[in-house]
Formats: sequence, C-alpha cells, structure tokens
Amino acid sequence: MAIPSDNNRSEPADPSSPVSLPSSSHVHDVLVVGAGPAGSACAYWLAEAGWDVVVIEKKVFPRDKTCGDGLTPRSVRQLEDMGLGGILAGAHRYEGLRAVAFGRSLDLKWPEHPSFPPYGYVITRHDLDQAVADHALKAGANVLQDVEAVEPLPAHPEDSAGSVGPSRRAGADVLRPCGGALVRARGSDHLAELRARYVVVADGANSRFGRALGTSRDRSRPMGMALRGYFLSPRHDDPFIESHLDVRDHAGRVVPGYGWIFPLGDGRVNVGVGLLSVEDRWKGINTSRLMDAFIERAPGSWGLSAATACGSPTGGKLPMGLAVGPRTGPNTLAVGDAAGSINPFNGEGIAYGYETGRLAAACLGRALSGEGEAALGDYEVRLQDAYGLYYKIGRAFVSLITHPELMRACVRTGMHSQSIMEWLLRIMANLLRPDELGPAEAAYKALVAIARVTPEP
Repeated sequence: MAIPSDNNRSEPADPSSPVSLPSSSHVHDVLVVGAGPAGSACAYWLAEAGWDVVVIEKKVFPRDKTCGDGLTPRSVRQLEDMGLGGILAGAHRYEGLRAVAFGRSLDLKWPEHPSFPPYGYVITRHDLDQAVADHALKAGANVLQDVEAVEPLPAHPEDSAGSVGPSRRAGADVLRPCGGALVRARGSDHLAELRARYVVVADGANSRFGRALGTSRDRSRPMGMALRGYFLSPRHDDPFIESHLDVRDHAGRVVPGYGWIFPLGDGRVNVGVGLLSVEDRWKGINTSRLMDAFIERAPGSWGLSAATACGSPTGGKLPMGLAVGPRTGPNTLAVGDAAGSINPFNGEGIAYGYETGRLAAACLGRALSGEGEAALGDYEVRLQDAYGLYYKIGRAFVSLITHPELMRACVRTGMHSQSIMEWLLRIMANLLRPDELGPAEAAYKALVAIARVTPEP
C-alpha cells in the first residue's frame, strides 16, 4: 500500500488563515477525534503503515495542557519507538522518584528493565503534544487543527470494512457505529461532513464525542482530581522528581492523594496536587486550598511562594483504571483518557495514551486489511491482557488509601524501608520485569492470585 504523498499532507494551522477541510465526498480509512497523546500516536502508527487517516483537533498547537509534564520510562519507550527520541534531547532528564512523607525522604532510582530505559524526562505538554502531532503529520496523517467535532455522523454500511453484526449493534456494552463526524472549522458557522470507515475517540477525559457514541464513567471506579502550576525555583534541575505522599488539607489532615514537584530544567518546576477518590468520597475537598496548603508546607529549598508563581494553577478530572466504557464498537474505538486508561497507582496518563493509541492502530490495521469488526473486538481483549488485572489491583489500592488511617499506616511503614519503596516503585510505575522473579515481582504475583478470585464491588 502506498503511503499518502506529501501533497496530501496538511500544514499546522495558521491562526491568520482559514482552515481547509477535505471534501465531504471522500471517505477516509480512519478519523481520529483529538490530537493528544493517544490520538496522535494512533494517527502516527496508522499513517506510518500507509492508511488514509485524518485527525481533527479543536485547539491549535502549541497549546497549554494541565499535566504534571513527567515522562516515565514507559513514555520514553513509546516516543523512542515512534522515532521521537530526539525531541527529548533538550528536555530535563531525571534519574528517579524522591518519595517524601512524615519527615522522611527516599531517593528511588528508576529500576533496570529489559524493555524500558532507567530514566525519564520532564517536558511541557505545550511542547510535547505539538511534536507528536507534527510527527503524525510527517508520517502522512492529515492533521486538522482548530476543527471541532460537533456530533457523530450515522454509519453507512458501505463505509466500513466488514459487516456490522446485529448482535454487537444491539448490545448495550459497545459503542455505536459511526460514519464520521459533523465538523466546524475555526471562524466558520458552516458545518461539514468528514466521513471515515473507522472512527477513533481520543478527545480526552471529558470526551463529548465519546458520550455521543455511548461512553460513560463507572462511578465506582477511581477518579483523580488534580491542580498544577509553574514556579521559578533554584532547584529547577534537580535529578529527581519529588512526590509527597502525606499531602494535607488546610487543617493539617492527611488526605488520599499526593503532591508533586517536577523540575523542568529551564528555571521552573511543575508543582501540583492530586486527590484520589472512589464513589465520590472526598469530593467536598477544595483542590485550590489543598494546593495552597501543599505549597506552604513544601521544603523551603524549592522556593515556592506566590512571588515565584508563573501564573494561576489549572486543574482537571482524571478517570482512572479503565473507568470509561464501552471502548469498542462495530467500527469505533476509544483510546487514552477518553477510555479512562490512566494508571490508578500513580495518575500517569501519557504513557497509556501512547500505548492504547498504538494498540488501537494495530487493531484498525487488521480491520482495514480485511478482518473487519472482529479485529476491533480484539482491542478490548488486548486492553484486558495489558492492563486488566494490573488495574484491578490499582483500583483496590485507591479504595484502600481513601481511608486515611490505613493510608498513614502503609506510608509510614514503607518510608522506613528503602527496599520496600523500591519494590513499590516497580509495581506502581508498571515496571515489573518479565524475565526474572525479584521481590517486587513475587509480591505482585501474589496480588494477582488474590485479584483473580476476588470479585469487585
């Protein structure tokens, strides 16, 4: 199959010029709604394989995005696999995680692993997301910025490869079939049709397009609430990212979550708080006041104060542990935050956006090659193989730490043992070794055995 020629590629949006939309008579192989980590990764892998893929993004790159900006070894691996290791050359490289709690501090280096590097980077989403979207563009994807998906288009049988079986179409646990999107370009009242054989939902945690196709959040599963801001700091090039495991509210009470300080290496640090909750517990906590309390209690050597703040903090909600579903349909898939793929152990979303986007692209490639709907059904199987039991254990972990007394006991115990915290880092960062059985792997294996026979509420 021929990769689309350079003449078919769109250039990044120019705010001063109108956005040009493809002809409504053309039916693309795949439409990706959203050009964040999951959408851009999916588009890159599809375009690299030669498929006709169009991506629509309602914002214009570069754009700011609320995030901790930390790339773990899992994220670095995905970027390097896409040929994007070079964009990290100027970013701040760090060696591991510094855990801080109850007056103690432990420096935990990233563990050695046969598939992932022993280092990470801190790079703003302002820079990172544009680089990955541009990479998809260079691979042959048509990336349309400042274009909003207003609503899904009804599916036409001739648009998809393979039939839409009645059993799946009638099922309540699948996304509705979709023929593309009704879209609106910046500065225009005109609505245009953008048609595709397959559609990928990648418009983030508050996915409007996904809800229109039938997604919803399971409220019994973890939800994260986070707030972050940038500060000038004399420790902007510290070799460790720092996680505070005893974050407290304004009254000094430990709450279920964590605070972070991630050095950017450019004079700034990314500072934030994350609150973990299930079944709407702790929803009354004001994250702005929690952030203020964290900054006030942070070590003075970081130099955090209102005077060093680079602007007002921003926040958002993060559905975790595959909390959003359904994630597959006859010709539709949901990826990244739109599928609730964030790791409930540590709130990491970027790596899982890249990974689920890549999984989706592989299944879509098979569907387009003749397997049709069956290949899309395999996407959920692959998700469960990769994350099912791991996220089940993560969900139990979140449920546990929402009880302050249990959280305090666990953290206090862990902080008195470098070895225990190193094992926990392997588990919580999803960096367990497949080739040897160390203490972390043995502990996780025991947890898996329990998870297999324990029903969730």
